[in-house]
Amino acid sequence: MLAALLADGRLYRVLQHFDEDLAAEQRAGGCPRCGAALHASPYPRKPRGVPRELTPDYERRLSFCCARSGCRKRATPPSLRFLGRKVYLAAVVVLIAALRCGPTPARLQTLKELVGVDRRTVMRWRAWWTRTLVDTPFWRAAAGALMPPVECAELPAALLERFAGRPRDRLLGLLRFLSPITTGSPAVQGS
Repeated sequence: MLAALLADGRLYRVLQHFDEDLAAEQRAGGCPRCGAALHASPYPRKPRGVPRELTPDYERRLSFCCARSGCRKRATPPSLRFLGRKVYLAAVVVLIAALRCGPTPARLQTLKELVGVDRRTVMRWRAWWTRTLVDTPFWRAAAGALMPPVECAELPAALLERFAGRPRDRLLGLLRFLSPITTGSPAVQGS
């Protein structure tokens, strides 16, 4: 299941479309500070874990800046493709960190071949899920709405289980749930 989802180019195209829809909503809302029009101002990303055929679509993070002179406030919409400033794609971080039995040497070798991730990176992701994320204002607010409570030591697998459907639908649900932490706002970023 994991390898199939990580290698599924259709998943990454769907995530691209979701991000484009979120960007259109952000742009239609205008500048968050003054309400003026927003100009396209995407910035470069060098994400890891992207299938080669989709790399050009993933080299830019959709973002905007205010058109009004003197304001120029940046407005970066939530994303289902990128998890804040993390280098690997959000789907990669979620799925690999969700390994229940832990990263065995054979699994780590498969992951290294598939997306280029090594053991230390996987361990950092596990620490982010179980320590850093749970200390953010976002998580404190979101966790209060989850009944029964989610076991933080089991993140992100425990969250994936909360969403219905096929594995791909569960992943999309979790990425939507996490999208507020992807905007770069210091209040919710926590990375």
